Amino acid sequence: MTADAPARVASLRRVTTEATVDDAALARVLQPRDGVVLEDEGRSGAFAAAAGPLADYRREVTVAAAGAGCHRVRQTIEYRLDLPFWGWLFRWPLRRRLGRLDARPGVPWWAPPDRLDPRAAGTLAALCGLSVVVGYLGTVLTQTITFAADEFGAGKGAQGVALAAVRADVVVALVLVSMADKRGRRRVLLLSSGVGCLLTATGALAPSLWFLAGSQVATRGFVTAAAIVLTVAAAEEMPKGSRAYAVSLLAMSAALGAGWCVLLLRLADVAGGWRVLFALSLLGLPAVLVVGRRLPESRRFVAPHGQAGLAGHGRRFWLLASSAFLFNLFFAPASQFGNEYLRTERGFSAGRISLFTILTATPGAIGVVVGGRLAERGRRLVGAVALVVGVGATVVMFVSTGWPLWAWSVLGSVVGGATIPALGVYGPELFPTSLRGRANGTIAVLGRAGSVVGLIGAGLLSDSFGRFGPAMALLALGPLALGVLVMTSYPETAHTELEDLNPEDAPPPG
Repeated sequence: MTADAPARVASLRRVTTEATVDDAALARVLQPRDGVVLEDEGRSGAFAAAAGPLADYRREVTVAAAGAGCHRVRQTIEYRLDLPFWGWLFRWPLRRRLGRLDARPGVPWWAPPDRLDPRAAGTLAALCGLSVVVGYLGTVLTQTITFAADEFGAGKGAQGVALAAVRADVVVALVLVSMADKRGRRRVLLLSSGVGCLLTATGALAPSLWFLAGSQVATRGFVTAAAIVLTVAAAEEMPKGSRAYAVSLLAMSAALGAGWCVLLLRLADVAGGWRVLFALSLLGLPAVLVVGRRLPESRRFVAPHGQAGLAGHGRRFWLLASSAFLFNLFFAPASQFGNEYLRTERGFSAGRISLFTILTATPGAIGVVVGGRLAERGRRLVGAVALVVGVGATVVMFVSTGWPLWAWSVLGSVVGGATIPALGVYGPELFPTSLRGRANGTIAVLGRAGSVVGLIGAGLLSDSFGRFGPAMALLALGPLALGVLVMTSYPETAHTELEDLNPEDAPPPG
């Protein structure tokens, strides 16, 4: 078995439906379907798949007279869904959809907007599996820093400087994502994820806050590279109407990994318990190995494509780089200092922080999914509105107490979640294949500069004001300016092929 030709491991499934129908209903049953599967009619009453995500598919219909213009219909469908890691999620809705005699045209809400082929569906599933691991690795420092700082006797300002120092990881990430443009997406993804698991575990041995921050620089570099290349690989594999949808699934998978970290956070209530969360990163190694067996190389990387440099792409580059700076100016400190705010200003224990994060962040999945769907109709309006409303709700959360604290956090999570697929897909879309990794890595460098400014600013301002609320309100000016930039300067890329957005990648004539 090779990486470019994953072996079939799913079993053949069968669903049989019988009913008595009239002439009109019989005519519909005997028509080729255009839904999850596009059918191609063979001999009378037998249909195969012309397109769709199923590895094998066959629908056979037998008809017997039932008298008085009625017919007894027996429909048998045999199919194989070879979807690694996530097949169990789709087993019941797929079986229910396929088994209907009155099959509706079009794809259901739970499927990609475009009909995927088996390779694209399997690749997206493998990328989502890897995203779970990356989500955990990218969250553990954020969730535990307040408890580590408490053990080491460090204040908010020291936390801000330490977290800002970790942002030097982007130098390592830039080297790795540039390799992905030359060596391939798959190799860099697996390398970055595996090494990220190993290096994250070193945080469990940290004797000081500064050692912890230093040890995580290289660690986060590998994790950041994996996160960037995940999005690039997904965009390169998906059809034109499902790229934002794919980014939303990657975000959901990363959130699942982050959720495991949050669930385990109550261990931090025990002295030194935060170290366990770092050590548990080693459990991601087996997952990386399993994904590696099912993950093919990006089809656009394998396809012939021209070589391009940043020259000629300056406007797009600076547009996205300034956007990353403005975005991270607020969201980096909002994320990194969230637990510190709950612990020091609201008196939350580690267990209560864990409960708060689960109950308020989990509904954000709604925003991510809906945002991914809406962004396939148009990116700009969805991204700008979600950004402004999500930031506003988060700022109010930092000055709230009691139930409004929980309510504003939920609102910020749900609405703000839509920004991930709507804006996160632009990076892979606006650069050609040979430049896609390096351009997005360089954009991440300037985005990290926004993180550094935001983290140091939030730490120092909160020490000066004595609370986080005013500091976060000032930093919110960054993403509010970004909302204006999105509406006035961003191109609309929905339902446009990557080769049309980047003519360098167009296949040669003839």
